[in-house]
Amino acid sequence: MGVPLVVNFAATHPLREQLSAQRQRLLGIAYSWCHDIMLAEDLVHETLARALEKIDRLRDHDRVEVWVTRIMVNLFRDWHRRKRPVVGIHFDVEAEGDDPEQDIERQRVIRRIRHAVSRLGEQQRQVIALVDIAEFSYADAANILDIPIGTVMSRLCRARRSLREILERDDTLPAMSTPAVGRR
Repeated sequence: MGVPLVVNFAATHPLREQLSAQRQRLLGIAYSWCHDIMLAEDLVHETLARALEKIDRLRDHDRVEVWVTRIMVNLFRDWHRRKRPVVGIHFDVEAEGDDPEQDIERQRVIRRIRHAVSRLGEQQRQVIALVDIAEFSYADAANILDIPIGTVMSRLCRARRSLREILERDDTLPAMSTPAVGRR
């Protein structure tokens, strides 16, 4: 007699591929929170492992993005309670052309925004990352962070105002316009 075959439900679950497809998006969000690629990769790995363990608890299969991101937020909070995070933000901007001057200017703007965002508090960085970078709706960000939607809106408003002030005070680079408030 052979050893009984154990089938891992998560490995055969139809949502497994959908969870795997979330990896890159989650990595961008995680990196924007901790600015440490190794920690971000660990956080995403742990998030996906937890999601696969608990995949049978997902009630609304159309809300996988929100559900898995919320798992990551909870893991990040747990890590944050144990250690002091490194502040930062990262997002990719695809090159729009072959003009080296435009590429250099784009990189300067990205560095400037990263620096400004790094000066925000953790709660404001989280909201900026979810709404402005990952493009979640206010309601989804509220659900992910487990806070009221009004809190998301006020944190986002304060974060954008702070970013605008930081960017206006920093006169070493050209002024930037801030995102439109209330677009969601």
